[in-house]
Amino acid sequence: MSEKDLDTLFKEAFEKASNMEQDSLPQDVMLRIYAYYKQATFGSLSSINYANQDVRDAFKNNAWLQVSHITEDEAKRHYIDLINEILNNKL
Repeated sequence: MSEKDLDTLFKEAFEKASNMEQDSLPQDVMLRIYAYYKQATFGSLSSINYANQDVRDAFKNNAWLQVSHITEDEAKRHYIDLINEILNNKL
C-alpha cells in the first residue's frame, strides 16, 4: 500500500468515525480510537503530566501512551481497521 493510499484510507475512516453515533460505543473503544488517531497524526506521546489534568484527560493520554511504540503508519492502519470493524458489527 502506498503512502497516498494509506492517507486516503485514513481520511475516509476519519470521516466515517466523525459520523458515527459515539454515545453507543464503549469507553474502551473510544479510547482506542482516540489513541490511534493521536498516534497517527501527532506521533508518540513522550510524557504525561497528570498533575495538570482531569481524570478524563488522564485516561485519554494513558491510552495514547500505550500505543506510542507503534509508528504513525501502523497507527493509521489500526485506526482504519478499528473503524471498519465497528461499522461492520453495527450493520
